[in-house]
Amino acid sequence: MPSAAAAPAQAPTPTPVKRPPAADRVYSHVKEAVLDRRYEGGTLLTEGELAEAVGVSRTPVREALLKLEVEGLIKLYPKKGALVLAVSAQEIADVVETRLLVEEFAVRKAVPASARLIERLEELLDEQRQRAVDGDLAAVAATDRCFHAEIVRHAGNQILSRLYDQLRDRQLRMGVAVMEAHPDRIAKNITEHAELLDAIRTGDADGAAACLRRHISRVKVLVRGEAR
Repeated sequence: MPSAAAAPAQAPTPTPVKRPPAADRVYSHVKEAVLDRRYEGGTLLTEGELAEAVGVSRTPVREALLKLEVEGLIKLYPKKGALVLAVSAQEIADVVETRLLVEEFAVRKAVPASARLIERLEELLDEQRQRAVDGDLAAVAATDRCFHAEIVRHAGNQILSRLYDQLRDRQLRMGVAVMEAHPDRIAKNITEHAELLDAIRTGDADGAAACLRRHISRVKVLVRGEAR
C-alpha cells in the first residue's frame, strides 16, 4: 500500500520586529537632527511638532526632551518648547583643550603602532574620502571622529577612552559646522589625516604628536570664523 505523501514543511513564522520605545524614537530623532545641524542652534522645537514628526503622543516627547536638556543640547521653556542651544565659544575652547590633552598623549602611547591599528586607520581614511565624494557631511564628520577615537582606543587606557567618548556629540556637531562654513576643510582634513597616518606608520611619535596638535588646533579658529 503506497505511503501517504509527507505534508510540506511550513516556513517558520517570522518574529515581528519590536520598535524602540516612543521616547527613545523621539530622542534619536531630535539628537541626530541637532548633531547634523538640521535643527540648528536657535531653533525652537515644540512638543506638538515633534510628536507629529515621529508619530507619537506628547508624553514621550517630554521625556526625550528632558534627557536632551541634561546632555546640554537643548534648553526647555515651559509652555513654549525646546530651544536648540548653539555651540558656545567656551564649549569650543573646552573641547579643543580636552582633545589636545587626550589625543596627544594617546598617539604617543600608540606609537609604535600595531599592524591592526594602521590597517584600521587606512580603512577609515578611505571611508572618509568616499563620504566626501558623496557629499554626506554628517558621515564625513562621523568617520573623522572614528579615526581619532581609534588612536585613543589603541593607547590601551580604558578610562581615557571613556572620557574621550563623552566628547563624541560635541565633536560631531562642531565637525559638521566647520565643513558647512569651510567646505575646503574637507579635503584639508583628509590630507592632514594622511600625514598623521604616515607619521604613525613610520613610528615617528614626535611627528605624529605635532601633526595632531596642528590639526586639532585649527578647529577652534575655524568654528569661531577667525581663520580658514
